Amino acid sequence: MTGPLPARMLVLWCPDWPAVAAAATAGVPLVRPVAVFSANRVVACSAVARGRGVRRGMRRREAQSRCPDLAVFTADDGRDARLFETVARAVEELVVGVEVVRPGVVAVPVSGAAGYFGGEHRLVETLVDKVAADAGVECQVGVSEGLFAATLAARYGELVEPGEGAEFLAPLPIRELDQPGTERAGLADLLGRLGLRTLGAFAGLAERDVASRFGLDGVLAHRLARGRSERPPLRRASPEDLAVAEIFDPPLDRIDVAAFRAKGLGAKFHARLADRGFACTRLGVYAVTEEGEQLGRVWRCAEPLTPHGVADRVRWQFESWLRAAPGERPTAGVARLRLEPEELVEGRSLQLGLWRGRSGGTGLEEDDVVATERAGRAFARVQGLLGPEGVLTAGLGGGFGPAERARKVPWGDRHEPGPAEEARWRGRLPSPSPATVLERPLPAQVFDAEGNPVGVTARRRVTAPPHRISLGGEDRDILGWAAWYAGDRRARVPLLLAGGRDENEEAVLALCVGTENPVWTVEGMYD
Repeated sequence: MTGPLPARMLVLWCPDWPAVAAAATAGVPLVRPVAVFSANRVVACSAVARGRGVRRGMRRREAQSRCPDLAVFTADDGRDARLFETVARAVEELVVGVEVVRPGVVAVPVSGAAGYFGGEHRLVETLVDKVAADAGVECQVGVSEGLFAATLAARYGELVEPGEGAEFLAPLPIRELDQPGTERAGLADLLGRLGLRTLGAFAGLAERDVASRFGLDGVLAHRLARGRSERPPLRRASPEDLAVAEIFDPPLDRIDVAAFRAKGLGAKFHARLADRGFACTRLGVYAVTEEGEQLGRVWRCAEPLTPHGVADRVRWQFESWLRAAPGERPTAGVARLRLEPEELVEGRSLQLGLWRGRSGGTGLEEDDVVATERAGRAFARVQGLLGPEGVLTAGLGGGFGPAERARKVPWGDRHEPGPAEEARWRGRLPSPSPATVLERPLPAQVFDAEGNPVGVTARRRVTAPPHRISLGGEDRDILGWAAWYAGDRRARVPLLLAGGRDENEEAVLALCVGTENPVWTVEGMYD
């Protein structure tokens, strides 16, 4: 059950943007080699510098020894964001729905704009010419399904045909997983050392094997390598009161003051989302000046935003507004600021391990082992005070369904079903288990193509292939199904449902009992 393809997107990429922005600010022509440094290492360099042997990650002394006339600049995210506003504004004059991914990269949905301009190729040509004329910089454009594939398509200058994103990604090197802001360098290096040197080789692994070996980060990267969305769409309706706003008196007209106020507003915004179990991947920053001017920009984020990430994007946006060229900057200070979540994911996308970093890392490093031992000693002390039942951990036992198998066992005890116990539960549901197991199963009705109720026979067979389900007052077509039989006239049936009111396909786990007047319930949902 792979789910629908991501929406088709266009990404416009300005190569070496930090170096381009630094050179433009200092008035240095790009015919001269330019490099931007952070912590004494190269983070970006111009094409001329690369031609002289300068590379990302190189130390400053080595870079200057290879290229003595190298123009050296310090990394400045605010400078990069401020100058990139000119590019974003040029794109915005042609298409709607512009989203800044990071300074140097902008994304737009391609469907409506392509139709207006007479096709994707014509749209790309128009955008490249517009950015060159208005911003005076070169850019590359790519089109594919999903932001990840579209960004790589822009780097390689490809317009990927619809539905061929996975084929485009397959031969690319595994290091492409480590895009800026994703912190996947360790995972990409590990996969390469394991012999998985292309995205296609990684995509060919079974998802259950990836989850057991590489954890959450590995599963998300595996989805990208297969040309899918990093995270499934949010299936529950988001509350309407998640935006946060603040009124400034006196109005903000200084970058340092705006940066200070952004920290508090970012923390408030993040806390409000976390309280509802959400995280934000697209942030809308909207402002109103003292003179009533309306300002706004949407930032798309590679990872769910942290409070620091929210504050950074607000600061960058204020730099873009308040330090724009005369005639483009607002005529008065910002009197009101609103942060609005344009796209949400489930909060578990940010969930951390109990005593490690992001849950499901690529393996235990030395510091992780020490932390694990320290946590174990702490739990043992708590058990000494409260008894063995004072600290419980989750385990798996015997049972046919996912809810039946869940066990709580004392910390330190091993409770894994042995071969004899496993044999008692032949016909139990195999992996993967549903991501959500309902405390109260939902009643449902399942019908075959003729409209007759579907049941389970004494010979462990469904009476007819499931064709349609009635669930929650809504009828939906069944696109795929499988069945595992837990006894006479009893079966668990994973179902892939066609899009309903929210137009999204959905995978659920259903239980059927009986042949005559069968009783159907939905026990869980898959991601």
